[in-house]
Amino acid sequence: MVELECTVKKWGSSLGIVIPKEIAIKERIKTNETIIIELRKKRTAKDFFGMLSNWKRPTEEIKEEMKKGWK
Repeated sequence: MVELECTVKKWGSSLGIVIPKEIAIKERIKTNETIIIELRKKRTAKDFFGMLSNWKRPTEEIKEEMKKGWK
């Protein structure tokens, strides 16, 4: 299996990707051949930390909770 990072481009009303010639040759991919592509969206730090937004609590609430541990 080959892993490839590519950019999605708009082709008419569709989206498409280009398989570089070197990979097509290495994997022996030919015109009109059916292949299977596994998609995974590249995650950024912003994507990850955006998932944590529902964890936000007021600072005062956190401080009060910490103080309880010291009493």
